[in-house]
Amino acid sequence: MTDFNRYNTNLFEETAKTAKPKKWRGVLATVSAGIIGSMLTMAIIPYSDKIENLYSTVEQKITNQTESGSSNNTDQVIAKQTSTTNLSDTSGSMADMVEEASKAIVSIVNKQTQGNYNTNASSSEAAESGSGTGVVFKIDDDSAYIVTNNHVIENAAELEITVYGGEKTTAEVIGADPLTDLALLKIDAKYATTKLDFGDSSILRAGESVLAIGNPLGLEFSNTVTQGIVSAVNRTVAVSTSAGEWDLNVIQTDAAINPGNSGGALINTSGQVIGINSLKISEDGVEGLGFAIPSNDLIPIINEIMETGQVERPYIGIGLANLEEVPSMYLQNLPQNIEGGAMVTNIDSNSAAAQAGLKVQDIITSINDKTITSSDNLRKYLYSELGIGDQVSLDVYRGGEKITIELTLTSSNSKK
Repeated sequence: MTDFNRYNTNLFEETAKTAKPKKWRGVLATVSAGIIGSMLTMAIIPYSDKIENLYSTVEQKITNQTESGSSNNTDQVIAKQTSTTNLSDTSGSMADMVEEASKAIVSIVNKQTQGNYNTNASSSEAAESGSGTGVVFKIDDDSAYIVTNNHVIENAAELEITVYGGEKTTAEVIGADPLTDLALLKIDAKYATTKLDFGDSSILRAGESVLAIGNPLGLEFSNTVTQGIVSAVNRTVAVSTSAGEWDLNVIQTDAAINPGNSGGALINTSGQVIGINSLKISEDGVEGLGFAIPSNDLIPIINEIMETGQVERPYIGIGLANLEEVPSMYLQNLPQNIEGGAMVTNIDSNSAAAQAGLKVQDIITSINDKTITSSDNLRKYLYSELGIGDQVSLDVYRGGEKITIELTLTSSNSKK
């Protein structure tokens, strides 16, 4: 059952302070014409039954979606590699290329603070909650930088990193973006021996060979390599994140991705990272359906996190629930011809929404004449089509009466 207040969080909350882990939704939409009722799971491995998994099932819709982000900082060294430098040209074999690439793959153990129930002790201790994978993509004089999934590191009190060769250290979180499921970590440069470059995911075609490198089931199977092909590009899966619902643009692959692979590299035959492995379909009778965040989508996000520690987006200041999640008693006055929309469940008192007069239980049906069918539909339009400082017009139903509310979008970072 879906509680009316399930998504009673600020619509565009980005900080780890307020982000709360939640169960991913378990009912799935159609993956393709032949697959119904599958489950998408984040490929992170849990450690304890007493601790909530850092990943859950999510709904999937096959649509087309473009997620945008930008960074014009010329000092950043993170950029897609448009050249086709093939590491195997000098090493002589695919195995040599994989061996070299594996040196940039790390294991990440998420340790979360658990209450100490010993009556003779009042302290808390960090317990292993889950594990995933990360990719070293930049090394400077002092630090090495790792990209991984946000769900791998979310709510961690401590992140233990195991690098190639078995040495262990701890990582600092530079920043994370729950909506795009990306996070940026930093470790001491002395622990990193090499890095991987990003390739150009926009030139990928179905049928191209790819390899997934990661730590399925934890350190026991560290640096496991699986091979497959690009099954499809520009897939979209609907995921439920700690920052709200989101349509995630992904590469589909049949390379085996298992719990613990989250945050690992999907590489091309030139040894370049063309995706970060994030989730898979996990159900009896379903095989070879894994998904990775394309390199061209993650580069601008990581650049922005590198520069500012966060991702800045337009902000309204409301929490929303889809109409199908709202008890019918709250919809009695809604005209019968209204089939979709999003109900306001809470309002940031210092936001543009509060200043404009939006109220809890208002039902938003359009923004700038764009029909709104759900909360994630509104969010997608807001982040893809609008910017900070833009004027927006909302069509709202309040007690059965249609009204128009205008407001100016502010920055998601201005509330912090």
